[in-house]
Amino acid sequence: MNLSRRHALAAGLTLIPIAGVAACSRSEGGDNKTIAVVAKGYASPFWATVKAGAEAAGKDLGITVTFNGPDTETDVPRQNDQLQQALVKRPAALVFAALDSDAQGTVLQQFADASIPVVAFDSGVPGSDIPVSTVATDNKAAAAEAATRLSEQLNATGKVAIICHSQTSLTGQDREQGFREWITANAPGITIVDVQYNNSDQAIAQQQTAAIIQANADLAGIFATDDDGAVAAAQAVQTAGASAKVVGFDSGKPQMDLITSGAITGSVTQNPYQMGYQAVTTAKQVVDGETVEKFIDSGYYWYDATNMQDPEIQEAVYD
Repeated sequence: MNLSRRHALAAGLTLIPIAGVAACSRSEGGDNKTIAVVAKGYASPFWATVKAGAEAAGKDLGITVTFNGPDTETDVPRQNDQLQQALVKRPAALVFAALDSDAQGTVLQQFADASIPVVAFDSGVPGSDIPVSTVATDNKAAAAEAATRLSEQLNATGKVAIICHSQTSLTGQDREQGFREWITANAPGITIVDVQYNNSDQAIAQQQTAAIIQANADLAGIFATDDDGAVAAAQAVQTAGASAKVVGFDSGKPQMDLITSGAITGSVTQNPYQMGYQAVTTAKQVVDGETVEKFIDSGYYWYDATNMQDPEIQEAVYD
């Protein structure tokens, strides 16, 4: 990832046109110069790029940004511990990507009770009005783009499967739903024969894909909802000698290499750098008493072997 990319606060971002949300007030005694970021993960290329964007925003805004996340995207207790650690330090604001959108409202309520504003990113928190704003990819729209591209490859007919990274996080739910909804509305000749969930475990995703191929010798296509799933699906197709077209999500180097070689047709990349940058920027605006939008789209792009080197794609990928 080229960290010298432009730091424009809203470059290429789309604001959902709804009424702005009034900023939360801060209570006495907190650290008004620190914004705590608790992500779904820490070490993967995606989260490393989010972290780079968040820290760049902190530098530009003259504030301290702390960044934490569990080692795996299934460790909800560890993420809850990191939320509690952040709460004890009473930051000016919390920027939070929920691992389990339904299970962490109680922890967030403690931030609300302490008058510490919360900005959600990557995953929202359905059913909770605690986050003042959410900065995220429009995952349903991005998955619909993937469905459009796969349908084009299949002439809008055939059996397809979904290899989904999460059944509990909003990102997984939205990507599956966005793909399904587009297929139902626009490609009645395509049948979704199976969906499997792997918690971003590449080995499990490969086993799942292999089993689907074995059960459906005429499988025509696969949509994988994250980087690990896309790589796993492509490898399973190659191992089985199958002909299914694979369309992915995200943009790690292994997946990009498989797109270059033709093993994956193409993918939808998020813009993790801008996601981290804009999430911290939005939190600072809230702390400063400014009005912010309820949802801020951090953007996505379709890319394949024909446009992978385009400047706008290179800004968004995290290889």
